[in-house]
Amino acid sequence: EVQLVESGGGLVQAGGSLRLSCTGSGFTFDDYAIAWFRQAPGKEREGVSCIFTRGGISYYSDSVKGRFTINADEAKNTVYLQMSSLQLENKAIYYCAAAPAAISTNARWPPRSDVYGCWGRGTQVNVSS
Repeated sequence: EVQLVESGGGLVQAGGSLRLSCTGSGFTFDDYAIAWFRQAPGKEREGVSCIFTRGGISYYSDSVKGRFTINADEAKNTVYLQMSSLQLENKAIYYCAAAPAAISTNARWPPRSDVYGCWGRGTQVNVSS
């Protein structure tokens, strides 16, 4: 069974850090686009970051650039999202999703959720003041 499982969410004070993990099973991350999306209460889902595992090309939304870092550990079939200097508005459910890397250029960034066929269930990130 192909699946993704997120972990690492929790409660952190503003200014703090968390590292989210996205671990895949049933397939290997050798040539995939792995994206992190988030959905805050009352808001639409948005793409946060994405990495193309073959080559390591990564993308970030403007709101997290410089604070979040995405990287892949193919040996562990895991993609991480290191989040630093967390802000109250970063509170959301964070989802990872996978798509074959051979997606069209206009779907590379920002990530289009319709091209991602495998999704995790999400992990909650709460940020307190």
